[in-house]
Amino acid sequence: MTGMFRTCRGWMVAGLFVGFAVCVQAQLPQIGAQVFIEPGQTPEDVEQWFQILEENKMPVCRIRMFEAHMRRADGSYDFSLYDAAFRAAERHHVKVFATLFPIDDTVGGFKYPRSKQHLAEIAAYVKTLVAHFREFPALYAWVLQNEPGTGGSYTESDLAKELRATWKAQQPVEKPGRFRETHFDYEEFQRYYTTWFLNWYAEQVKALDPNRQLHVNNHAIFSNLPEYDFPKWRNFLSTLGASAHPSWHFTMFRRDQYTLAMAANNDIIRAGAGSLPFWLTELQGGNNLYSGGRAMCPTAEETTQWLWTTLGCGAKGVIFWSLNQRATIDEPGEWGLITFQRKASDRLLAARTVIESVQAHPELFTTTHHHASGVTLLVTRESFWTDKKQRLGGNDAFEARRGNAGMKSTMAWYEALMCCGISAEIMEMDWFDWNKVSYRGQTIVLSHQISIPERWWKPLERFVERGGRLIVEGVTGYFDEHQVCIMQNDFPLKKLLGGEVSEFKALDAIFPLEIEEQTLQVHLWRGEIVDVQEPGNVRYIQRNTFGAGETLWIPSPIALGALQSSGLPFVLFVDREFAALKAEQPVCFKTPEPLMVLKTLDVPGGYVTVVVNKGKKRKVNFKPRSDLAEAQIVFADKQVHLKGNSAAFGAEETLVLFWPKRVQ
Repeated sequence: MTGMFRTCRGWMVAGLFVGFAVCVQAQLPQIGAQVFIEPGQTPEDVEQWFQILEENKMPVCRIRMFEAHMRRADGSYDFSLYDAAFRAAERHHVKVFATLFPIDDTVGGFKYPRSKQHLAEIAAYVKTLVAHFREFPALYAWVLQNEPGTGGSYTESDLAKELRATWKAQQPVEKPGRFRETHFDYEEFQRYYTTWFLNWYAEQVKALDPNRQLHVNNHAIFSNLPEYDFPKWRNFLSTLGASAHPSWHFTMFRRDQYTLAMAANNDIIRAGAGSLPFWLTELQGGNNLYSGGRAMCPTAEETTQWLWTTLGCGAKGVIFWSLNQRATIDEPGEWGLITFQRKASDRLLAARTVIESVQAHPELFTTTHHHASGVTLLVTRESFWTDKKQRLGGNDAFEARRGNAGMKSTMAWYEALMCCGISAEIMEMDWFDWNKVSYRGQTIVLSHQISIPERWWKPLERFVERGGRLIVEGVTGYFDEHQVCIMQNDFPLKKLLGGEVSEFKALDAIFPLEIEEQTLQVHLWRGEIVDVQEPGNVRYIQRNTFGAGETLWIPSPIALGALQSSGLPFVLFVDREFAALKAEQPVCFKTPEPLMVLKTLDVPGGYVTVVVNKGKKRKVNFKPRSDLAEAQIVFADKQVHLKGNSAAFGAEETLVLFWPKRVQ
C-alpha cells in the first residue's frame, strides 16, 4: 500500500501519466482547467496556456473541439490550431478531456439533432475528429456532449418523431384508471431521447477509439434532474461529470449557501454515478459580466471552499471553466482563472494551495470514499413534472406555488442535517437500492414530494418492514404519477403512515405548529391527520411502527417554513430526531452549527473531514466517535486554533482535519 502511494505521488508531482487511464480510482484527485482554443490565438498564446497549467501543478485540462474552427468551406478539415494545443499539452504533461462540439451558434451547444440529416452530419464530424486525435498521447477522454439538459423540452424533428413512435410502441399498455389521468409521455420520452443521443455518441466514438475514457457533464442539476437517467448512462460512460457554476446554477440559493449547494450538487452526481468515478468537470473560475443568472466573481476563499467541498464529496477531479478567457462572440473576457495580463488570479493561487496540500498527503487522498451517513433524501421526477403542470404561472405570493418547491424543501432538509454534521445522500427514487435484506440504520426522507407513483408504494413498505425509518413531510403523496389525488378514496399509504389526511387547510405564508412540545414554523398548508385507530382524533404528526421499522409523518410543509423563517427551530427538531444517528457518525457537531458545511471521507487509517465556516468567527465543538484519536490539521487557509475536539476559525475559512483511528 505504501508503495502505491509513493508511485502515485511520484507521477503526480513529475507530471508523468504512465497508467493514467487504468489508475482512475486509486489516484490523487486531479485539478485542472479548460483551455479555450479559438482562431486568432498565436502559437505562443497556446504554449503559454499549458505552461501556466504546468506551473500551477494542474495535470489535466478540457478543450472544446469546435468543428466551426476546423471545417473549411469545401468540407475538408484544418486541425492545425488544435494539433498545436494537443502537442503543447503533451510537452507540459497535461492530459486532455476533449469535448465533441459540432457546428452550432449557441454558447453551450445544441442538445438534440435537428433532423436525421443533421445526425448524419454529426456522425461524419465525430468520425473525422476521433480518427485524427486518437493518436495524440495527450488525449485522455472524450466528453460526448457539453451539458445535456434543456429544462424540459426537445427539438421536434423527423428523427425525434421516428424515435418517439418506436419508444411508444415499447411502453407497457396501462389499464384505464378510475379517473381521467395525465400521462407524462412527453417528459418520459425526452428523458429517453437524451440517453439515446448520448449512447449514440458513445457508439460513434467507440467504433474508432474503443479503449478511451468516455465522459459527460450535466448541468443545472437542481432543475434538470428529471431529464437524467443516470443508471442507464453508466452502461456507456467511464466517468460521470457535472457543471456547477453558482452564477448559472445556484440561483435558488443565497450566496452564503453556495458552498452548501456545491456539496449537494456533487452528492447528487455521486449518487447518479453509482460505482463510476465522478468529476466536477466545470467549476466557475472567474468573473461573469453579462452571462450567468447572477453577476459574480468567486473570491479566493470561495474557490478554496468549493474545491475542498468537492473533494470531500469524493470527486476524482475538478476542471475549472476556464483557465483563459475567450476573446469574442459569447462570454468574451469572462470566467478566467488568470488575469488579462496572464498572471495568476487570487483564485488560481488559492487552487494551487489546495493542489499542493493534496499532493503533500498522498497517504490520505489516493484512496478515498465519501462516508455514507445512513440518511437519504429521495425525490421523484413526477413531483417535478406535476409541480410544473399544476402551477398557474406568474410570481405567486407563496413559495410552495412558485415552482421547484420539492427540491427547495429537500435542500432545507439537507442544510438542517448539515448543521448537525450529517451529510445526507440525495437521489431520484430510481437510483436507490430497494433490494436489501435489511435497512436497519437507514433513514429515508420524503420532503414535499407531491407525487409518489404507484410503483413505489410497495418498495416503501418493504423498506420500513425491513427495519428502515421513513420520514414523510409536506404535501408528500398528494398525487400519484397521473396527477390523481390519492389522499381521497382510500389513501394507499394509510397503513404505512398510520393514518390519512382529512384535508389541507391554507393558513398563511408562515404560521406556528406545535409538534410534540416544540413549535415549528410551517408554510401555507396544515395537513390534518385522521388516526386509523382513533378516527375522531385529529392530529398534525403521526408516528407509526410498521414491521421492523417506523415512520414519522408531518403532512405540513415544515421545511419550506424553515426556508422563510429563522430556520433554527427546524434545525433543533432535526437534531433531536437524528440524535441516535449522530452518535454513529465518525465526526459530527456537538451542537447544531448553522452556516457550517461538513463533509467526511473514509481514508486509510481513519477519516478526513472538510469543514467550511460560512458564518461568523467562532469556536466549533466536534463530537468524534470514541474510537477516534485527536484530530490533526491537514489544511487551514487562515489562522486556526485546534485544541482537543474544538476548533476556532473565522468566517469564510476552510479547515481540513484527519481523525486517526485509535490503535487497539
